[in-house]
Amino acid sequence: MTIAVEVAKRLLEIKAIKLNPQDPFTWASGIESPIYCDNRIILSHPEIRTFVKNCLMEAAADFGVFDAIAGVATSGIAFGMLLADALGLPFVYVRNAAKGHGRQNQIEGEVAGSEKVLVVEDLVSTGGSALKAVEVLRGRGCRIAGVLAIFTYGLEKSKEAFANADCPLRTLSNYDEALLQAVENQYIKKEDLDELTSWKMKISCV
Repeated sequence: MTIAVEVAKRLLEIKAIKLNPQDPFTWASGIESPIYCDNRIILSHPEIRTFVKNCLMEAAADFGVFDAIAGVATSGIAFGMLLADALGLPFVYVRNAAKGHGRQNQIEGEVAGSEKVLVVEDLVSTGGSALKAVEVLRGRGCRIAGVLAIFTYGLEKSKEAFANADCPLRTLSNYDEALLQAVENQYIKKEDLDELTSWKMKISCV
């Protein structure tokens, strides 16, 4: 069984991934979506949290040698810290914007500016938040090994954005695998599959 299959199964089990084509969720962007993925729920399940940490360690090896881990605020912080601790590497996190007080940091933690950094995010939709963190780190002189995330919707917009940024992306699982596992484990009906698949095709064109 592949990591993508196993991760999708476990996220569905703990309802970190919810599929509801009849009553769509509304994203912060205003997009109506039949799927909602909240990977923060993983943190409340020790066994699955450890499993995901181990999967992140295995996937991180695909990026070669790097010097530090950077989490994307806020949801990427916990998973980035888990991975950094497991690998014995320095950890920082990148805010969406610099603080308006104190030291006005956008990068929290110590960055010399010469490190090769692996960026960790929990979820990739359009890729905007992760790539903004990449841009901030590059602005400080860091080299980017790539972005590692738990889940992606696999939208064409995000694929193009990462390609344009010359930034490798690796995820543990994805929307297509989640749909297959949802049908196999009877979280959704087979007749829902066409609607859920067509939503992804439609949203990819936006």
